Amino acid sequence: MVLWVAKRVIAFEVREEFFDLVCSGMSLRTAAATVGVSGSAAAGWWQASGLVNPRIQIGQHGGLPGPAPLRRPGRGSGGGPLVRRPLTSEDRLAITIGLRCQMSFERIGASIGRDKSVISREVARNRGPDGSYWAPVAHRAAHERRRRPKPFKLLKDPGLCRRIEAWMDQGWSPKLIAAMLREDRARGRIGRMECVSHETIYRALYVQTRGGLRQDLHRQLSLKRRERKHRDHVDGRGKSLYRDAFTIRQRPAEVADRAVPGHWEGDLVLGVANASAVGTLVERTTRFTILLHLPGRHDAASVAEAMIREMSRLPEHLRRSLTWDRGSELADYQRVQVELDMPVYFCDPRSPWQRGTNENTNRLLRFWLEKGTDLSQHTAQDLDRIAATLNARPRPTLGLRTPAQALAALLTDQAAA
Repeated sequence: MVLWVAKRVIAFEVREEFFDLVCSGMSLRTAAATVGVSGSAAAGWWQASGLVNPRIQIGQHGGLPGPAPLRRPGRGSGGGPLVRRPLTSEDRLAITIGLRCQMSFERIGASIGRDKSVISREVARNRGPDGSYWAPVAHRAAHERRRRPKPFKLLKDPGLCRRIEAWMDQGWSPKLIAAMLREDRARGRIGRMECVSHETIYRALYVQTRGGLRQDLHRQLSLKRRERKHRDHVDGRGKSLYRDAFTIRQRPAEVADRAVPGHWEGDLVLGVANASAVGTLVERTTRFTILLHLPGRHDAASVAEAMIREMSRLPEHLRRSLTWDRGSELADYQRVQVELDMPVYFCDPRSPWQRGTNENTNRLLRFWLEKGTDLSQHTAQDLDRIAATLNARPRPTLGLRTPAQALAALLTDQAAA
């Protein structure tokens, strides 16, 4: 006797709800239980959705890490359509329904006010291996691709960097190099990814660590400028000064968890009437503190010079990054980046908590560097003594070890390796 078992038909709305829950951060198991399907069926749906790839990892408990994308209608505040607006969650839902109704790309585009080419690219980019297209999955995938920071183009091609360096050593301008690369691409000599614009080359020159070009290559430019001079440059606190600077949101994830040493935070401790100052540098993992002696001025040139002098004594693996406030005292940050081969990240305006380690250290330093006093009275030897005293102080965050002991352990491990 043969028994026929009817296969359960899952409604479209059930799958849509499942993908919606997972893309909002819920684990696969919980989402499956919520919509009333088995875990194996849910796992099969997810595998076929197309969002499973090396760039988007499933979290420890099955959910997607990071914030979910915003869901908003595709209209501006004035009621009219936005210019070059990205597709919204509602747009993608309309595409899903249109595909199920076997509508053409042209009809789907007309229904949401977009060209058929936009719909074609969207479906090709976000459909799963089985050819299915699900709005929540596509919206989350697009959100992940837009995440910043993205790797700089020249970092991926050392060979192209060497070609650009050779041309610039011969006196070629970035604009001429970009034109020659376009010509080579048109003739089929190089691929599309090997062609860069002159702006990409300038950014690699002026914003060190964004590209793989030689750090002294700016000297081959006709004006030999080390940094770009913006037309709307105003003063040390002008917004344009930090236009090409890294923001704290671009810091590597390893900085936040303190697992990798060599990431520093810094600021100035100011004296009476802001007439005197002492620079402070704190390593996030060990809480080791370095004080910068600024006896005369604490302008950008003085701070950069003192910082380069003190941090040059550190091993290279302990100079991974620096996070600073948006004050004019570090306006010469590009010189710091070049001389120390270390990226400098800037906090958001009026957000001192983003440098919490440094703020706490400055509070401890006020025991010696009291508010309302003239800090210029402290000599370089005085500051070395204060830093040594603070670095010999046990810290609960280090298991009652001192910052000096924590740093010594790191150096010992590095030497043994």
